[in-house]
Amino acid sequence: MGDEVALLDENAVIGKYKALTGECNGLVQKLTELETDRNEHRLVEETLKPLDPDRRAFRLVGGVLVERTVGEVLPSVMTNRSNLDEVVKTLQSRLETKQTETAAWKAKYNIKTAEETEAIRKQQMQQQQQ
Repeated sequence: MGDEVALLDENAVIGKYKALTGECNGLVQKLTELETDRNEHRLVEETLKPLDPDRRAFRLVGGVLVERTVGEVLPSVMTNRSNLDEVVKTLQSRLETKQTETAAWKAKYNIKTAEETEAIRKQQMQQQQQ
């Protein structure tokens, strides 16, 4: 009976660790996606700035290509990039918090990944050979 409780506890610890690492991976993916969008907005902004404000420009809005002028499009692109900057900062802080929580959980329960276990085994083998 005691072994079952210990096993369930061990499974719960591992499950929580996997959930935390999954959340970190999800945040990294979203952060990468948003950084790509932000860089695209920056590129469009740099391209449009030197152009005449009355020149025609096309913008994709909700899957529909809309004709506007550079003077109309540039402020919205700048606003979107600014918003993306804020979201990226927020996600980065959430990721750091989640990574800290994951590392603390890993240290608290002495969790070792397969790579870490293999590295320890190789190090022990080298020490034995010396």
